[in-house]
Amino acid sequence: MRITVKYFAALREQLGTAQEELDTDAATLQALREQLRARGGVWAEALAEGRPLRMALDQTMADGAAALHDGAEVAFFPPVTGG
Repeated sequence: MRITVKYFAALREQLGTAQEELDTDAATLQALREQLRARGGVWAEALAEGRPLRMALDQTMADGAAALHDGAEVAFFPPVTGG
C-alpha cells in the first residue's frame, strides 16, 4: 500500500525531511515505526522504542495498534509542552 508519512518539529530536523510517500506492507502504526527504524542511523535513534513519540493516523491521534490502509496519512511528532 502507498501512504504519506509526515514528520514534525524536532523529529523533522533530526531526520532531515518533512514528508515522504512510502510503499509499505506494515499493517499498523507500530509496524511502520519498526520498518522506519530499521533504516538505521538517525532513523533508529529518532524512532527508538523507548523514545516518547506521538502518532496520528488521518489527522487523528492514534496508538501503535491503529491499522494502516492504502492512502493513509501518518504523522510522527515529539510530545509538545508549552506555557
